[in-house]
Amino acid sequence: MTDADTSTTSADSVSGSAAGSAAGSDRAAERQRQKDELYALDISGVAWEGAPGTSPDEERVEIARLPEGAVAMRSSLDKDTVLRYTKAEWDAFVLGARDGEFDLR
Repeated sequence: MTDADTSTTSADSVSGSAAGSAAGSDRAAERQRQKDELYALDISGVAWEGAPGTSPDEERVEIARLPEGAVAMRSSLDKDTVLRYTKAEWDAFVLGARDGEFDLR
């Protein structure tokens, strides 16, 4: 390999990592845009659900289904604090819960 070949390879590598960095930045910006839109939604009229067999007057986690597969979650003891998850975040959470990722040990 000549010096010219080496400099071309190095330039290609730098160019490739810059493109990868830009793509990662674009994905992060898209995720932030989705979260901003999710938190801008008016959820005052959503239907909150608890786990089957629970009643609204007991302590429980409640969820509400939002557009595009997103989910809002709150505690029945603190109805003003609401967490919102995109479909991808909720799917990852549910899969992790099913796999025991959040089990206390």
